[in-house]
Amino acid sequence: VQLQASGGGSVQAGDSLRLSCTASGRIYSFSNFDGGWFRQAPGKVREFVGGIRYSGERPYYASSVLGRFVISRDSAKNTLYLTMNSLNPEDTAVYYCAAGWPGRYEVAENYEYWGQGTLVTVSS
Repeated sequence: VQLQASGGGSVQAGDSLRLSCTASGRIYSFSNFDGGWFRQAPGKVREFVGGIRYSGERPYYASSVLGRFVISRDSAKNTLYLTMNSLNPEDTAVYYCAAGWPGRYEVAENYEYWGQGTLVTVSS
């Protein structure tokens, strides 16, 4: 499975943005994978943003984005989404999508597949 993340860009504080993560290759298996989003800001370690079950149920979010970000997926399109609202400069980072059976969403090492990352820059 190959994952392609897209949708990043430069926005102003308070704006919204939706990231997409589209699977190719063994896409028949993508619908069986849990999905996750992570981000890495300049000079910082990668951090968990949110995750969602293969069924689209039980989204789980980091406290820093809870109430502002929404994870969803469209199995028919083999795509995972991250809708980001009320963005602020602290959300500036490269965002990565991941898929697999992590057990715990926030454990990056447990994901089997990763996208290449898409840059989100939020200015004040």
